Amino acid sequence: MTTREASHAGSWYSAEPSTLSRQLDSWLDAVPATTKPIGPVSSRGGDIVGFEECDDASMTDDRWDCVRHAGYSYSGPAAAWAYKSVDLSNVKRVFILGPSHHHYLSRCALSQCTSYETPLGNLQLDLSTIAELHKTGQFERMSIDVDEAEHSIEMQLPYVYKILSRAIPNPANHPPIIPILVGSTSATTERSYGHLLAPYLADPTSIFVISSDFAHWGTRFRYTYYQPHSSAAINLKSNDRAPTNPPIHESIKAVDMQCVAACEQGGLDSWLSVLRETGNTVCGRHPIGVVLAAIEKLEGQGVVDVAEGKGRFRFVRYERSSEVMTLRDSSVSYCSGFAVL
Repeated sequence: MTTREASHAGSWYSAEPSTLSRQLDSWLDAVPATTKPIGPVSSRGGDIVGFEECDDASMTDDRWDCVRHAGYSYSGPAAAWAYKSVDLSNVKRVFILGPSHHHYLSRCALSQCTSYETPLGNLQLDLSTIAELHKTGQFERMSIDVDEAEHSIEMQLPYVYKILSRAIPNPANHPPIIPILVGSTSATTERSYGHLLAPYLADPTSIFVISSDFAHWGTRFRYTYYQPHSSAAINLKSNDRAPTNPPIHESIKAVDMQCVAACEQGGLDSWLSVLRETGNTVCGRHPIGVVLAAIEKLEGQGVVDVAEGKGRFRFVRYERSSEVMTLRDSSVSYCSGFAVL
């Protein structure tokens, strides 16, 4: 029996249970009952009604979400917009896919732990599903050191525990989780994992959480891509005069929205194409790619009906850590989105 410690508690988010619980409740409660999607594709439709309680027909069976993984002081409120939409009515397991920031992987890896600690209480791992995935021979095993060093999955855990607690008061009845660390996967590899995970995504008792921030912009991130209004995109240099047409932060948003549009349109190829074109530093691009590939597989099998709006992201919140005006500034973008099946 091995428990992964909440290694980022006390630095990336509060380690004090009552403080953390109050914060999460306040952020979730602040999400309005009605909202309009903000993505270039999804915003063409109408408002999402019944967002707060997830009981409207447009929200039925929301089972996969894209959520940021920065520190809660920066991005905690933005994450609530994705988590408030989750349909927990049939949930029996929660998959959490996060990118590997520190440990090189060319494939995906599974945890060797039996439970994950959060300040609110522990989450149990779905050992039978993890064993089933491992038997495919496609997954590596994370060491405990790699597991605890990575933040992308851990930053989802307090929110997962909180929404489960609000829907299922007895922790003993909480569904288990399946953490999957996604490496620097190729398009072929992402399709392979997408096809492997597609049956689990199609299962109405599964929830998928995809952990990703969007643009990491600034010289410290080695990403200074800029789109002028009237000429070709360029990479700004540290000694360049700060452009104003548009301001840098508006260019960052425009590039992020190109990536959001690719997510909403669906299809792994279009997602990879916009990443190649802009170089956008979406740290969860590989987990997103895996899920887009899974949806493609389900579409091909006739399991997902795109004509009814199924299997497509709708983004509902976009925030940044700051508004970049000069080359001395930097920012990280946070997007929250959900999809129904």
